[in-house]
Order: sequence, then structure tokens, then C-alpha cells
Amino acid sequence: MAIKLAIVGFGGVGQSLTQILQDREEMLRSEYGVEVIIVAVSDLMKGSVYDSTGLDIDTLFQCLQNQGTVDAYPDQDTVVKGWTSLETITNSNADVIVEATFTDVHTGEPAISHCLTAFKNRKSVITTNKGPVALAYRELADVAVQNQQFFGIEGTVMSGTPALRLPLETLSGNEIKEITGILNGTTNYMLCKMEKGLSYEEALKNAQNNGYAEADPTNDVEGYDARYKAVILANYVMGISLTPDEVECTGITGLTREDITKAGKDEETWRLITRIQRKNEEVTATVKPERISKSSPLASVQGAANAVIYDCDLAGPIMLTGAGAGLKETGFSLLIDLIHYRKQQALQKL
Repeated sequence: MAIKLAIVGFGGVGQSLTQILQDREEMLRSEYGVEVIIVAVSDLMKGSVYDSTGLDIDTLFQCLQNQGTVDAYPDQDTVVKGWTSLETITNSNADVIVEATFTDVHTGEPAISHCLTAFKNRKSVITTNKGPVALAYRELADVAVQNQQFFGIEGTVMSGTPALRLPLETLSGNEIKEITGILNGTTNYMLCKMEKGLSYEEALKNAQNNGYAEADPTNDVEGYDARYKAVILANYVMGISLTPDEVECTGITGLTREDITKAGKDEETWRLITRIQRKNEEVTATVKPERISKSSPLASVQGAANAVIYDCDLAGPIMLTGAGAGLKETGFSLLIDLIHYRKQQALQKL
């Protein structure tokens, strides 16, 4: 039976997932038994459209390209337009809600409400949105379980690089006492540029010109983005509740070209390091610039890449590195969760 999908937030990530599903349609069906029908799209700026029988993807993209809105989708007896995001979640016949709205890490809204509404209406959720997961993971996960729904969050840390699924599945059986990583590509890119002689201001401008940093880079350069990811890792991988306020956080704004040069003379390099450590039932986490040896595995992480090391009691340190952002990569993370949603359905039927 086809999975009926409603996408809430139809920006670059939502569109990337849609394109992937269209391009890989035959492969997903034949290799994974995954067949998807997109029945609804809802976006604050681009409008909303719902068809219980499924939307035509080519027509949907044409509407966006030509008119910039999905409201231009052709009228038919089965087509409904103008629903809000909550109405789309509640009233559509979707099995799975893709929550891909903007991230608000201060309130987690509207994404928290989207997720709770979906679960309470017996609909699963897959999301790349850090806000609700960093601020309300335990509540959301509990409500999902109570309503027997799937909650996929792979894309909230390191985009399409499986930083969450790897430790819980491939490394299961190990006790993970420490997680260390580079979890923000913007700052890593800037630090690598500073190693090549650029000042902080020049490195930031370069990052902005290349699309790695926003016009207001505060979330990245002050370490906040990495802090939210640390919270997600602590809650999801280590199973211990941690809030953003409990993570000691220092960004890279105080680093100078002289600091970088001095470290290089000592065969060391600066990286913005996230550390999460568990002692018994307590977890502590920090995000701060650290001088590390150039022989360290994390020192080899260049440009906008991310990396994470899981310190396992049986397997030893396991390092995973890959893209931490990107529309295609983030769209892929949603696909990972969609495939596992189908696998979970199949297991429940056994």
C-alpha cells in the first residue's frame, strides 16, 4: 500500500525530498517496497493544496516555477486549497507528515504543535527541524509512542549523514560514554580559511559569499547550532534528558588570526568541538573552540564538513564524517526515515 505524504513547509528541503521521490520512484518500489503518494503541500508563503488521490508532481513544480505558489494548481473536484498547516495535518488523509518548516530554537513553534497534532491524529512525523527535537524531544517521543506512530528525526543532526541511526542500530550493544564532534559546517569552514591566513572578518565574509553563513551568522558563530545538536544527541543517543541551557557554549568570535598562527606553530589546530560525556546517569555537554593536535582525526575535517566520534566500550572510537547541510543531503535524510517507517510497518504486521 502506498504511503500518503503531506509536506508542511515546501521550501528547499521539502522540494528536494519531492524531487528525490520522483527520481527514485522505481528503485524505491522495487528494492524497498516504498511507494509514495504526495497528497498535500502546505507552506506559509507558497500556499497549500490537497488532493486525496495524490498531487501531480510535475504540475506542482510548474506552478511554483511559473507562479511561485501552489495555489495555482489546477482546480478539480478532489482538490482543496487554502488550508492552514494544522488543517492540512488534521484533515488530510496523509499517513506521514513531513515537517520541514523554519527552525525556531527559542520556542520550537510552529513545529512542536505540528508534531503533536499529527501524533494525536494518528499520523507519523519525519522532520529535519532541530527546534522541536532540541526543546521537546521527550514529550514528542512519548506522545508518538502513546499513539503508536513513527517519529523520524535523522536529519536534525549532520543532515543526510546518519549520525543518529548509526549509534542506535549499527553500534547497538555498545555503551557510548562520550560523543565528540564538529557539528557546525560554517564555523569549521571559517576556521580552515583562517588557517590559510584570513582574518575572522574575512573568513566570515567568504563563508557568506559561498552560502555557508547567513547574513546574521550568530546561530553558527556563537555555537548555538552545535549546542542544539548536542542536546539532540544526548537525548536520542544517550537517552538522558538535557536542555540547551545546560550546555556550556562558547563560539569562535573571540579567535584571532594570531591564535590560529600560534596553534599552527605547535602542530595544533583550532576546531569548534562539541563534547557530550556520560557518567552514570548524568550527562554533561560543552561546545567551545579547542586546540587539538593535527594528528587528531577531527583535525582532518576540512571545509564545511561535519564529523562525530562515538567512544564505544566494545568497538572503540568510531568516527563518522560527511556533509552537515545541503538541500539534497537533507532531503535524503527524510528519505532514510521514510524507508525505516515502511520497515517498521512491515515488522508490526508480522
